[in-house]
Amino acid sequence: MAEEAVLGFLEKNEEIPDSGKFAEEKGISHDEIVNIIKSLNGFRLVDAQDIKRERWVLTQEGDLYAKYGSPEVQLFLAVPPEGITREELQKTFMSRLPDDIEEKLKSSIYKIGSTQAIKNKWIEMGKSQVSRKVQHVDDRVKDLLIQIQNGEVVGAEDIDALRRRKLINSQIWKGYSVKKGPQYAPKRKKAATDLTRENLQRGDWKEIEFKEYNFLAKGQPTEGGCLHPLLKVRRQIQMIFLQMGFEEMPTNNFVESSFWNFDALFQPQQHPARDSHDTFFLKEPSSTRMLPEDYVERVKRVHESGGYGSRGYGYEWKREEANKNLLRTHTTAVSSRMLYALAQGPFTPKRYYSIDRVFRNEAVDRTHLAEFHQIEGLICDRGLTLGHLIGVLHDFFSRLGMSKLKFKPAYNPYTEPSMEIFSYHEGLQKWVEVGNSGMFRPEMLLPMGLPEDVQVIAWGLSLERPTMILYGVDNIRDLFGHKVDLSLIKRNPICRLGL
Repeated sequence: MAEEAVLGFLEKNEEIPDSGKFAEEKGISHDEIVNIIKSLNGFRLVDAQDIKRERWVLTQEGDLYAKYGSPEVQLFLAVPPEGITREELQKTFMSRLPDDIEEKLKSSIYKIGSTQAIKNKWIEMGKSQVSRKVQHVDDRVKDLLIQIQNGEVVGAEDIDALRRRKLINSQIWKGYSVKKGPQYAPKRKKAATDLTRENLQRGDWKEIEFKEYNFLAKGQPTEGGCLHPLLKVRRQIQMIFLQMGFEEMPTNNFVESSFWNFDALFQPQQHPARDSHDTFFLKEPSSTRMLPEDYVERVKRVHESGGYGSRGYGYEWKREEANKNLLRTHTTAVSSRMLYALAQGPFTPKRYYSIDRVFRNEAVDRTHLAEFHQIEGLICDRGLTLGHLIGVLHDFFSRLGMSKLKFKPAYNPYTEPSMEIFSYHEGLQKWVEVGNSGMFRPEMLLPMGLPEDVQVIAWGLSLERPTMILYGVDNIRDLFGHKVDLSLIKRNPICRLGL
């Protein structure tokens, strides 16, 4: 109907000057007319020119005042000629408002009415008594709002006053002026897209108008799998470890016992990291039944009374604490298992690495998650020193593109000496902490059964931190978790050159 109206009008007239007025005259929705004009313009049946006009519309508050009157007039009418107390005035005013208005909104309208009535010098607000200063007022605000509602012209000063009170908003009306296009016809013919067998049999292909082919049009974009930035950086770091002669540790146990996660690492049972504030403990199964008893006894002894040159911690070690199951807080729990297994046979030097998930009971923010990935590397051999550790760290991080390193003394329960690792970030122009490192303590290694002249150097870092730096992500929740924008995975570069 809208298409027939537009094409039929242009058959007898040169132009439709205003699509809004045209829609009103024809009794057709303006949105429907606009859609048809856009379609006809696309096929060049008509030429359309944009028309834009600013108009004012009432806000929700403006609609309320247009319907029930402005709050200042309502308040003035609530004041009797003999005056009224403030408390009674508020009650009377609130009772005059419709029941469908919330109490909170009524209080707000009362304050607005009081302010405007005093400003207009209609009432006098004493300490306890309110009285009229005039006997009659006109509700000009309501009249102006109704005029705007009806599309009537209102003066600039009145518009400015209503706009400042947030009773009206500016709205841009969009329409079209329309003329005949180069392909104009009183009735649109539907262009065929295919030549069919039936067209050939009937012979009507001679009269059919075919749609022009666009040989430059692009086809549908191909959809394929995309690697997440974390997976790319993980693979790059994995390749670095393999190039340095490391072998991967099995990290398929997300659930660990407290023994392997803490006790085997010479971490005391009173350590704050073992609280439920920092660790996720399992309800079912709550404890493990599979621990090497002779090794457990040696770990208990070194915690309670020391040994191997150590005084221990001097507390009563409890087996039930060690049996508790938890979500591993670090992949060092896997390292402790691997070193214990290594100690059960003739000693062979080893280089191990792991990259997998760990879990911490932490508050989630832009730099912390309760679930993240830890990278860990360790070397087990005779005669290792802190110098070897520093040399290996320079080699490892230089392959990551971090050539400027410095180290700061630190404390870990299971390493001594311990060092925090810092790298100079050229983009941020400052030193950024990138990992932690140290030499495993004799109290951890000797109860396992490793020879006394064997040392273990180790280091760890998160996978998320270098990935965020490499891909310019400043909020970890944009990289990992349920809020990740999937388009990030499609947009990120295929590879990071220079690593």
